Amino acid sequence: MLNQLRTWFLMALLTCLILFIGHLFGGQQGMIFAFILATGMNFFSYWYSDKIVLRMYRAREVTPDEYPELYNMVGHLAARAGLPMPRIYIIPEQSPNAFATGRNPEHAVVAVTEGLLKLMGPEEVAGVLGHELAHVKHRDILIGSIAATMAGAIMILANMARWFAFLGGGSDDEEDGGLGMIGLLLMSILAPIAAMLIQMAISRSREYQADTSGAQYVGNPEWLASALEKLGAYSGKLPMNAAPETAHMFIVNPLSGGSLVSLFSTHPPLEERIARLRGIRSLRIQDDEGPLPP
Repeated sequence: MLNQLRTWFLMALLTCLILFIGHLFGGQQGMIFAFILATGMNFFSYWYSDKIVLRMYRAREVTPDEYPELYNMVGHLAARAGLPMPRIYIIPEQSPNAFATGRNPEHAVVAVTEGLLKLMGPEEVAGVLGHELAHVKHRDILIGSIAATMAGAIMILANMARWFAFLGGGSDDEEDGGLGMIGLLLMSILAPIAAMLIQMAISRSREYQADTSGAQYVGNPEWLASALEKLGAYSGKLPMNAAPETAHMFIVNPLSGGSLVSLFSTHPPLEERIARLRGIRSLRIQDDEGPLPP
């Protein structure tokens, strides 16, 4: 409950930031434009973001005949989570990773890389799938998509403000809602940073909750903890060609890099996630069957 309240509070901050930028950029008319821009982008994201990201990674939908064990595992976990059976996609990437997408549980997709199936044991794959189904259950996919879209809208407004300032725009008349050239330039730099920090905070809080729920679905937190350890080790050896705007969707950050990348990561530190999982003393399994059979 605390994570949910924190998430919606941060979403409200993103919304206020968009309206604030619009107001500073063009007064009441700018605020209306910002609202229309954000609404239009969110509408597009709601209906089409899953199709775009699956096409971006050349993901292919597979049948139960092709991957019977994977289908059985996902079906068992979905039943434990009280979810309908999602569609399953395979991403032609050797780096182990996974994500879930779709606007609601009825239209959910779970996508895993070929590398995940090759490099992980059955128990670890189950831990990863449980984590992704937890995102579906909590509707994190929709929240994450909206947060990313709002951050994108702020980037657009900031770029517009930057060009407007370079072209000599801006007004010092406060009644017109103007900022002046220097103010527009500062806003165009600071606003995207604020939006990125808010988006990171949303994503990180949802990851912890998905870890806990995913471990509950499989019945053993060690399975996901072990998977996260391997994912962390392989992400440096087998970097994934991933787009930064979709990095928040994956179970671990697919972008490899130094301390600066880690500092601005949309994911909590792997060490902390693993420690939290291994600190869980007991789990309540929905169907009381014990751990999921590997």
